[in-house]
Amino acid sequence: MARIIGKLTKKSRRYEFMLTERPTDLRRTNAPGAAKDARRGKLSNYALQLREKQRIRFTYGVTERQFYNTYLKSAKIKGVHGHNFLGVLESRLDNLVYRAGFSNTRAGARQLVNHGHVLVDGAKVDIPSYIVSKGQVISFKEGSVKFDIITEALASGRAVPTFLNVNKDSRTATLLHFPERTEIANDFNESLVVEFYNR
Repeated sequence: MARIIGKLTKKSRRYEFMLTERPTDLRRTNAPGAAKDARRGKLSNYALQLREKQRIRFTYGVTERQFYNTYLKSAKIKGVHGHNFLGVLESRLDNLVYRAGFSNTRAGARQLVNHGHVLVDGAKVDIPSYIVSKGQVISFKEGSVKFDIITEALASGRAVPTFLNVNKDSRTATLLHFPERTEIANDFNESLVVEFYNR
C-alpha cells in the first residue's frame, strides 16, 4: 500500500504551513537545509500553485495519485470545482473519523479505519479513502467502542463541523450533507490547485 514517508514537521517548514494536528511539533520556521536567518525568495506563480497543492495533499495525508483522482472525481459534481474538490476530500472516511472527534490526528483516524475498527451503516469499511455519502452513519465495532484513544480524543472537546451529527455516548457520527466551502477551514486556496492542474 502506498503511503507518505518523511517527517511532516520538515514538510511544514518547507511549505510554511502547519501540516500536523499538533502545533507544538513545529519548533523552527526556517526551511529544511536553510540557515536560520535565510530569506526566502519570491515565488513564481507555478511555485505558489505547487506549494498550495502540496499543503492540501499533505494535510489530508493522500498520495499524489489519490489526490489527482479525487480532483478528477470532483469535476463531475455540479458547482464550483475547487469547492467540490475540498468537499470530496472532507468526505473521506478517515477524515470524517478525525472531524467527528474520534481521533486526535488524521493519521490516527486512518489507522482506526485500516485496522477494521470502523463501520459504515453497520458494515466494516477498512478503506480510508472511502467516500461517505449523505445520511450514512459511522460507528465502531463492539470491541472497539471503548478504545482509550477514542475516549481521549472525545474528551479533548474539539469542535465538530456542522455537516456532521455526532453522538458521543454511542460514538456514532452521521454525515448530514455534502461539506460546503463555508464549513471547511479557510486556510486553503483551492483555486491555485485548479490552476495547477489546468495549466
